[in-house]
Amino acid sequence: MICLFPGSFDPPTTGHVDLVRRAAVLFSRVIVAVMVNADKRPMFTAEERVALFERCVADLPNVEVCAGSGLTLDLAREKGADVLLRGIRGEGDAGLEAQLAAANRHVGGIDTLAMFTAPEYAYISSTIVRDVVRHGGPLGGLVPPEIEQALAQWRLSKGDTHEK
Repeated sequence: MICLFPGSFDPPTTGHVDLVRRAAVLFSRVIVAVMVNADKRPMFTAEERVALFERCVADLPNVEVCAGSGLTLDLAREKGADVLLRGIRGEGDAGLEAQLAAANRHVGGIDTLAMFTAPEYAYISSTIVRDVVRHGGPLGGLVPPEIEQALAQWRLSKGDTHEK
């Protein structure tokens, strides 16, 4: 069985990587789909996010990372996915994910498997990570070491990251 795990992953967090590692045990193939959202201004390009995520899961032979745009359902069909994978950090995510799952089932006939984030990662989001990066805070535990290095380089390339 093949699952597609879509998200913006800007940047990938320890929670994202943990979900993929857990899913890799359950599915014959896991496809991480780095989705492009035209309404967002990402920190990293889609290609950079794909490369970052690939570094984090390089040891998992049944995991593929790709970029996607448009409807997630179209990419799921293209990749032959049987199910969508979504992470739930808490009550706030549950309602939205239930709505998305129902819409994907109705429109595309594909089911969604929701996995709860491990408790130690439940507070982490890409939004929080971006905020910490922009304000020069410590990233330990929020992102895998491979991502931490890329964020440190991003900080250096942007000069003074502290907002005035």
